Amino acid sequence: MKITSVKVRKLFNDADPMKAIVSVTFDDQLALHDIKVIYAREKLFIVMPSRRNPDNTYRDIVHPINSDFRTQIEEAVLKAYNE
Repeated sequence: MKITSVKVRKLFNDADPMKAIVSVTFDDQLALHDIKVIYAREKLFIVMPSRRNPDNTYRDIVHPINSDFRTQIEEAVLKAYNE
């Protein structure tokens, strides 16, 4: 799958660990919304969209199956955020 679009939809206050909410489009066919950009432990990383379970834990709604694809998504999202 090719990433065809990355849009930073919302930016947050510098004091907040959550820095942005991003949408990614793949092959001009599939949109993935609500990827979060987080700053913690001295670095930026992404968190996939999740849902709260009845026991107050969270579960990803969608996620990459392998680490190479996750890295590809993370690099594209962080590049868009830094621009």
